[in-house]
Amino acid sequence: METRFLLFIAIIFSLFSTSSCTTTGKVTYFQNTNDSISSRFLGMEDAKIQYNDILSVIISSRSKEASMDYNKQDALASKGYTVTSNGNILLPSLGYIQAVGLTKKQLSDNIVNLINSKKLLLDPIVEIHLLNFEVTVLGEVSHPLVINVANEQISLVKALGMAGDITIYGKRHNILLIREEDGIRTTRRIDISSSKFLQSEYYYLKPNDVIYVEPNKAKVALSGRSQQILPIVITSVSFLFLVLDKVIK
Repeated sequence: METRFLLFIAIIFSLFSTSSCTTTGKVTYFQNTNDSISSRFLGMEDAKIQYNDILSVIISSRSKEASMDYNKQDALASKGYTVTSNGNILLPSLGYIQAVGLTKKQLSDNIVNLINSKKLLLDPIVEIHLLNFEVTVLGEVSHPLVINVANEQISLVKALGMAGDITIYGKRHNILLIREEDGIRTTRRIDISSSKFLQSEYYYLKPNDVIYVEPNKAKVALSGRSQQILPIVITSVSFLFLVLDKVIK
């Protein structure tokens, strides 16, 4: 019995030892990074508001009572204001306001100007937040998922970390980023194994970005070999055990 067990372990070990090796250089992030003075990151500007975005709009002023009329919360407004197919949002006491194509700051400034022009409030302050900021991580990561970004800022690195990081079989030098802005879908290939990525405009993600990590050649080859060889190996091992069992007995 002990002999059969040792033989089984030897066979399993030999199967694992035939798997392909991966060099350190292929799985290391931010290679050749040196000490440097911190600089302003690119890609942190406000994303433009899109159709079907859901916005939180809070209006305040010196008079809390007067401001309440502009923050009436019914069952729908409490979940935010959805940008319509016409590109507008409907605000209490203010009506329809154009939102699509603007940044949050631009929309905020427009609302403030509208209130001031009508002399509705004294020193109005408008705060706008995007409630449906999501990014999706797919492919060769440990846990593919959709991430809800509450603070409206997330880096590509953090998104990958929340997905459990790229597996040993993922392409770190050729990550696909899919982005939709102004009704246009664009794609970008990103190399996070390079130190240049730290200053890239794609370091930070935008709403509705999709990150896809492609499998490398080792994973593709392994999958192909597994489908072809595994049935043969299982059959062979089973037959070998039957023969050994009779011989040992």
